[in-house]
Amino acid sequence: MTSSNKKIGVIDTTLRDAHQCLWATRMTTPHMLPVARQMDRAGFEQIDLAGAIQFDVCVRYLKEDPWERVRLMRERVTHTPLRYLVRSKNLMAFDMLPDDIMDLWVERIVANGFGVVGSFDGLNDVDNILASVRVAKQMGVKTFGALSYSLSPVHTDELYVETARKLVASGMVDAIMLKDAAGLLTVDRVRTLVPALKKVMGTVPLEIHSHCLTGLAPLVYLEAVKCGVDLIHTSIAPMANGAAQPSTQSMARNLKFLGHDVDVDASIMEEVGEHFRRIAVAEGKPLGQVLEYDAFHYAHQMPGGMLSNFKSQLEAAGLQDKFDELLQEVARVREELGYPIMITPFAQLVGTQAVLNVVHGERYRVVPNEIKKYALGYYGKLLAPIHPEVLDRIVENGSRQIALTPVAPAPAVAELRRKYPNASDDERLLRFMFAGSQVDDMLRDKVPVVDYRHEHSVVALVRHLAQQPKRARIHIERGSFSLEMASY
Repeated sequence: MTSSNKKIGVIDTTLRDAHQCLWATRMTTPHMLPVARQMDRAGFEQIDLAGAIQFDVCVRYLKEDPWERVRLMRERVTHTPLRYLVRSKNLMAFDMLPDDIMDLWVERIVANGFGVVGSFDGLNDVDNILASVRVAKQMGVKTFGALSYSLSPVHTDELYVETARKLVASGMVDAIMLKDAAGLLTVDRVRTLVPALKKVMGTVPLEIHSHCLTGLAPLVYLEAVKCGVDLIHTSIAPMANGAAQPSTQSMARNLKFLGHDVDVDASIMEEVGEHFRRIAVAEGKPLGQVLEYDAFHYAHQMPGGMLSNFKSQLEAAGLQDKFDELLQEVARVREELGYPIMITPFAQLVGTQAVLNVVHGERYRVVPNEIKKYALGYYGKLLAPIHPEVLDRIVENGSRQIALTPVAPAPAVAELRRKYPNASDDERLLRFMFAGSQVDDMLRDKVPVVDYRHEHSVVALVRHLAQQPKRARIHIERGSFSLEMASY
């Protein structure tokens, strides 16, 4: 148990994970800029700004240069370190990337303004975690390694303690993050896991990151603090709860009531929260809602967005009545594959194989390349062996072009620089990550970055109507206000 008056640091997730969970990662740079300076003064230990998915959505959907987002935010956030989360050694792809590409990526992340860089791996492979952390550490920024949490016979307290011990022993991490991407942690598990981790971590701080999918995360945070957690990951309401993190405002109030020092500015929280609430109302985006406890979530452990994707895939195949069978198949495939954690990319791999098994009516008759690579160790050391008969079918039915022994990717930076001699390394990396014309499309269609302006609802309506096909006459009336527009 902690003593009273312990200072609890707050790491803000509003600008990365909150909108990733609630807005499908569609928060734009103009949405962020008007409140950047306020958030810098709010008292956060760090501001979590990006991971690979934010770069992906910027390029493919928002038509924004993600590097420009980082630089613009760094100009405004001058006191609080910006934080970046690296996904293993594959970033935006499923396949592992060449070491020199990973090194250059981390170098450019730091050069563009990130002051904290950490990494997670779906297999909790320490070598994969340390690959990017080591580069960041050499560049002089703060680092962290993540323990990706899951439920299975192999995801024991002993596994997490040993992984934490190796990370601390490496001397490469300044903190360890207990990353509960699926919101599976319970109060009971925290009471055993957190003290065991703290025992082997010495003075290295422990962070907790969870999601409110089962409604338990706020209670889990409070119990974790009692057991020794030093920093909590929260989002500013109303960009909190639901699939996102607990509310900063609520957690600060509760922790202060329990005697802890939480140095965040409540008035700034309300200003920032109101800013995003108004954006959500104006653009029809959802806001976080407190969810009821969901016991079924512990059975499938699937990210929320995948459930709707599965339904649409089955409907397209005329197999919508197979949905319950599919959920059972997901659990079965995960067990047979040695209990990979249901986070990117393994959630997608397990889900795809389950769909193929159900649709084709014969299990593992069709095997995606990624499944075969996973089974052969291309993505890291497996936590448990694959069922022997399943491994035989994967090897037999998977692509014969995949070598049975993993082959390390060849260096790529020199060729990338030769191919794009007039581009910056930032642009070269984007071109390496995104196939075809995606980068050219983004650069051609790039949206000008200006601060988001809140408009009066009537002004917004008029602007919207002006963009519609011409109409002969439009009449707007509300109370004493009247407006008429006509075209001739």
